[in-house]
Amino acid sequence: MMSLNSWKVYLSGEIHSDWRQEINVGCSAIDLPIMFLSPVTNHEASDDCGVEILGAEENDFWKDQKGAGVNAIRTRTLIAKSDIIVIKFGEKFRQWNAAFDAGIASALGKPMIIMHSENLTHALKEIDNAALAVTENPKQVVRILNYAINGNL
Repeated sequence: MMSLNSWKVYLSGEIHSDWRQEINVGCSAIDLPIMFLSPVTNHEASDDCGVEILGAEENDFWKDQKGAGVNAIRTRTLIAKSDIIVIKFGEKFRQWNAAFDAGIASALGKPMIIMHSENLTHALKEIDNAALAVTENPKQVVRILNYAINGNL
């Protein structure tokens, strides 16, 4: 067992399903020493944080610019502090923020695990190419983390 104290794993991407909870439960069940980090997953809070803190905007473009900047403070800081980045691309919405997070993680040389369904393989081929592993479900992510941390298959 190789565990090097607590690993920090940043869970980025899709916020409309319970995949983060599935990974957390799976890792807890086998006692992996992981601290999970994530963006703000409350969609309304994430969208409105800029105007709530910095003031209203009449134009949605500037509203989104303020929100993106405020959210990036958290995102960039937590990605930089993380050992591994897991990024989930979902079916329902385009996750440009997840693609942005992949770019940050790649630029910082962070190991990435990408998760998406098989039907997104072509659309995400460049992002998949930057990852060290591409998975389709949380169970595979848990198994990779167990192997990376403890060497257990």
